[in-house]
Amino acid sequence: MTHAHELRHVSKLALLLALAALAATLMGCGGNKDDGAGAAATTARSTTTAPADRKWTKVVPGGECKCADGSKFAFWERRADPTKVVFFLDGGGACFDAESCAFTGFGVGGEEIYDWKITDDPADEGGIFDFARADNPFRDYSFFYLPSCTGDAFLGDVTRKYSPQLTVEHKGFVNGTAALGYLAENYPDAAQVVVVGKTVGSVAAPIYGGLVADRLPETQVTVFGGQSGSIPDDPDLNARFFGQLWGAYDNMPDWKVNEGLTARDWGAPRFWIQAGLHDPELVLARFDYAYDESAARGAASMGRDPSKLLAVIDANEAAIEKAGVDLHSYTAPGNGHGIFEYDVFYKLEVNGVKLVDWVRRLIEGERVEDVHCQRCRNG
Repeated sequence: MTHAHELRHVSKLALLLALAALAATLMGCGGNKDDGAGAAATTARSTTTAPADRKWTKVVPGGECKCADGSKFAFWERRADPTKVVFFLDGGGACFDAESCAFTGFGVGGEEIYDWKITDDPADEGGIFDFARADNPFRDYSFFYLPSCTGDAFLGDVTRKYSPQLTVEHKGFVNGTAALGYLAENYPDAAQVVVVGKTVGSVAAPIYGGLVADRLPETQVTVFGGQSGSIPDDPDLNARFFGQLWGAYDNMPDWKVNEGLTARDWGAPRFWIQAGLHDPELVLARFDYAYDESAARGAASMGRDPSKLLAVIDANEAAIEKAGVDLHSYTAPGNGHGIFEYDVFYKLEVNGVKLVDWVRRLIEGERVEDVHCQRCRNG
């Protein structure tokens, strides 16, 4: 394979992950793969001022936890009912070379490529973070909010030098499993944990769901991922990104069902398949807009037909279920982007089924049927 040809392959998944996330982690941090606990380290806390119904605590772990630029990583915790917890993996884009990973905030065309430091605060969000709403199915849940700031979809554990002037800390898995260890230690009686993933956070969400179930075996774990269903499975890209650039393959859990897999096998649908095969008690669900505008831009930029997005979403779900994993799905019409942090979470209705009601039934253990738009392009 020529260098130019390789670069074209390398950029494809990054564009999907990064552009799909446009517009659109604690015991302390250790650098080794483990069961999610991390190595012991000091934790600093500072209270974030917010309205009475939105009190968050910022948790700053030490050790190897860091953002892409080497700055301190932090996550937010909201303590409410200790038996019910949401573990939220935020979106924030992905990077793959000196240009896309630069700490400038913007890439070609002036568009932001990925979050390389922490800029988000859950106290500023609405949607499922609006705990004043009586119809919020997560109103009384304790919450963990993990910002994405490493460009590796919460999966990396490597320091990558992209140029003499640019060294990137791809430590998303270190950050994420540190927060997971904190959850397991401080919420040992959790009866239910819902892992919610937004865009790039949705890619890793099933793996984190499986790790939560490993740490808290008596807990019912639900995984709800949003807006990554149109990422195709490409073995060359899987090997390059998850195996080489981000060091993610080395972080994959040592579950028996993972034996024999290589980095080439770990495409986006594979995360759902392996988590579901590892623990059939996991409740797995996803949400997508049929023609998500950010996913469409990503597809077009690499020569894919944006009109085929829905076909990829449906094909990925079919592949997951063919592997023996039950995946609940809610596919909405149109080209929207963003659902968890907006009021549309409460307003969206497809085929007479409101998303908020569907999610409530899902997390309460009721049977839910797949919801799929009929007139998907124009609603």
